[in-house]
Amino acid sequence: MKRAARLICLLLALLMLIGCGAPQEQTETPTSAPDSSGAALETQAIDQVADKTEQALAEIALLGESPDDNYRTWYEIFVYSFCDSNGDGIGDLPGLTSRLDYLQELGITGLWLMPIHPSTTYHKYNVSDYYAIDPAYGTLEDFKQLLDMAHAMGIRVLLDLVHSHAVKNTAEGINMFDGTTWQFFHDGDKGEHPAWGTKCFDYGKTGVIHFLLSNLKFWMTEYHFDGFRFDGVTSMLYHDHGLGTDFNSNDKYFSYNTHTEAITYLQLANELIRQVNPDAITVAEDMSGMPGMCLPIEDGGIGFDYRLAMGLPDMWIKAVKQQDEFWDINKMWGDMCLRRPGEGTVAYVESHDQALVGDQTMIFRLAGANMYTDMNKDCHNPVIDRAIALHKMIRLFTLAGGGEGYLNFMGNEFGHPEWIDFPREGNGWSHKYARRQWDLVDNKNLNFHHLGDFDAAMLQVIKSQKNIQKTPVQEIWHSDYDQILAYTRKDLLFVFNFNPCKSFTGYGLLVPAGSYEVVLNTDAKEFGGNGLNDDSVKHFTMFDPLHKKYRKEWLKLYLPARTAMVLRKCK
Repeated sequence: MKRAARLICLLLALLMLIGCGAPQEQTETPTSAPDSSGAALETQAIDQVADKTEQALAEIALLGESPDDNYRTWYEIFVYSFCDSNGDGIGDLPGLTSRLDYLQELGITGLWLMPIHPSTTYHKYNVSDYYAIDPAYGTLEDFKQLLDMAHAMGIRVLLDLVHSHAVKNTAEGINMFDGTTWQFFHDGDKGEHPAWGTKCFDYGKTGVIHFLLSNLKFWMTEYHFDGFRFDGVTSMLYHDHGLGTDFNSNDKYFSYNTHTEAITYLQLANELIRQVNPDAITVAEDMSGMPGMCLPIEDGGIGFDYRLAMGLPDMWIKAVKQQDEFWDINKMWGDMCLRRPGEGTVAYVESHDQALVGDQTMIFRLAGANMYTDMNKDCHNPVIDRAIALHKMIRLFTLAGGGEGYLNFMGNEFGHPEWIDFPREGNGWSHKYARRQWDLVDNKNLNFHHLGDFDAAMLQVIKSQKNIQKTPVQEIWHSDYDQILAYTRKDLLFVFNFNPCKSFTGYGLLVPAGSYEVVLNTDAKEFGGNGLNDDSVKHFTMFDPLHKKYRKEWLKLYLPARTAMVLRKCK
């Protein structure tokens, strides 16, 4: 607000300067020709003032946008594998800082860092020091430089925080720090996580609460993090950690199994975070669907801004395991919309859970080993063509229909061909596949850049609609037989033809009367498609007296097989 006030004062001063420099009404005939050099200098000065005025107006307009005005798009980063700046085979903070320009061009609004603390495991989720970063990633000064640079670019940074459990090791971590098992953790079996082999915090102890809350404040005040993703929240909410529970009825949320002390801690954490930074963002990794997770504390909620839509990756994995001609569009639509109203949801196709060693990325599930030989854009392997088409459609469907925010794991925007594989005996202790291969997306002869370009365009289309995350997703039409789905969100109309072999000419959709223009098409040649539609054509609705009172008319479209398009209603 102070910066906005200063800019407004600057703008007023600049306007006064323009007024003082404006020509006065002439009362006498000049006795000599005007000084042309003086007039030129005056014109130059006025132009400079005008340029500064325009810049001030632009900055004021930006400041006028609340952090809640735009759809949030997050980019999840595992620092170890993102970008190596010193050639040691390990990604680091300077390497990440060097790629911020790429992330800004992609159109993301925030970074989402996987744990950066020292850890006994490669994925860093078994934390041994909550107040430090892994020295292999760089120094704390490197960290400050990263956050300062990201903030200067308008990119927020969230930290993946693990307050659900801690490393069991006594040599590295806080287990038995004072010689006892109960300083930070429950004693006995309750202090042992049965699935992860880690220690469980005792949230009923004042000292533990102080330790964890101080940890939150440390990262926010010392390094100016913009919020946190809380890992393993489901494990915290229930005494049995939610293991083996299907959560198909409300009595499974609220019972003696509910860990009230852990819920109280999460409420305190969210309260503290907002006191330090009212604009901070918190995200809960909860697969149980706990009611009130993302409602305000004063309304009886836990206070998070978002929960992860953890069921969507599972839905897509199940879908691509069968041929797309058998996809149940109605069920997919139901699963996509299955979220609690009024509670923010971050939708995603895949995260680190699918991209680390042992699993498969979405593009690899679709294309398989063909990716190693046939991603040249002059090659038209039908397996690759299908994979590219569905990869774009799946991501667009999830982005526009799955929530109020969107998450992408690094490299998946351009269909990185491999999971992250760490040096081990099975691969000859090689670092080759432990990092992202950015040369793939930079190579214009490969289809990877088509996928990356589409992802950037997709994000821009969503972000062009202010407050789109606050508007409902409304179904226009779906047909399991045709495999067609259409829905609206604010001024955008999303139309999908998942049919693998049938295109439709003049397919009618009942929409608000008016004209529509295409703003995104998965089949555009610039995105590796066939360009079967002329996207410069404006589409006009056709009158139908039966729907006149609803102000609806028929929009007739050509829908090629395995394509999707986004149209915007013209004002």
